[in-house]
Amino acid sequence: MRIGRPPHNWSITPSQAIAVQKKLASAIRREGEVRNTGLVAGLDAAFTPDKKHCIGGVVLWNSHVSKVIERHTAFRKLHFPYIPGLLSFREAPALIAALRELRTAPDLIICDGQGIAHPRRLGIASHIGVITDLPTIGCAKSRLVGEYREPGLERGSASPLLHKNELVGIVLRTRDKVKPVFVSVGHKIDLDIAWRIILDCAVGFRLPEPTRLADHLVAERKKKFLLKSKG
Repeated sequence: MRIGRPPHNWSITPSQAIAVQKKLASAIRREGEVRNTGLVAGLDAAFTPDKKHCIGGVVLWNSHVSKVIERHTAFRKLHFPYIPGLLSFREAPALIAALRELRTAPDLIICDGQGIAHPRRLGIASHIGVITDLPTIGCAKSRLVGEYREPGLERGSASPLLHKNELVGIVLRTRDKVKPVFVSVGHKIDLDIAWRIILDCAVGFRLPEPTRLADHLVAERKKKFLLKSKG
């Protein structure tokens, strides 16, 4: 998959990173219809035990037949410290490298993380969406910002996530009586379409299948890295 060069460097200071977020946030498109949702790329990241490298993983999943088409990982050395709200500067280089390994471009991307439900409206899903210019959705396991009312206990129940009186996401129950996920627009997609896609992709588990499988993939690579380092 061809991806252009990011519009900024990755080895920058935290204050420079915040400035980048504010600039890129203005480029996000919070609407758009995805004509085909057949090929969904799920992204997730992990870190090596020594905390020196990030492992980026992508699983290309065919939602029509519930089948994995491709799986790839990439390792990148970490150059940015751990700072809440700036995690994409640690994870995105490895995730983009993994995306570049895809032989077939996805119709959309789901990231294990936030989209615009972020203090500066540029979580990792939005960051990667702007760089790839593809429709992206953030589906996080926990809230970063905002207030909400607990949705109903049945699968498909949803409630708005508000931050500073702005609708930034949907709190969605993907399984009966299981903790909800936090869905937000990444780029080039409408929020109502985004959360319905997440619900459709959550086939039997709390997390959408593409990111659930990507999580397993990077965990597997991390385990192999650990065994190799000991061996």
